[in-house]
Amino acid sequence: MFRRMFALFAVLGLAILPAAAQVQRHFPADALRGALLIENAPEVTLNGVPARLAPGARIRGQNNMLAMSGTLAGQRLLVHYTLDANGHLRDIWILTPEEAARRPWPATPQEAANWVFDSGAQTWTRR
Repeated sequence: MFRRMFALFAVLGLAILPAAAQVQRHFPADALRGALLIENAPEVTLNGVPARLAPGARIRGQNNMLAMSGTLAGQRLLVHYTLDANGHLRDIWILTPEEAARRPWPATPQEAANWVFDSGAQTWTRR
């Protein structure tokens, strides 16, 4: 009996995994797109310009789980990111191929100020 129950729960658990993998992440309206290179955390390069991770910065991988900056050292990553009040990188999401294909997405605060964001569809429209 116990083996049958265990097998049933195992099968149900495996059936749920593909559905969970397809959940769309929702990015905030102030998230910008950029190319990130983590060199020696907290020092990074964002769009070819030296930048810094904020204290307590959160990096989320393509699976939306937290990733440690040390494990990403030397990798060039396409990301969405937000900045804190000091201009340091606060939240970083490493993009999946599907998220990266979603265009246009602003790369600068000036672009974001001139475009319109649809938070439900997670799309930007140029004015």
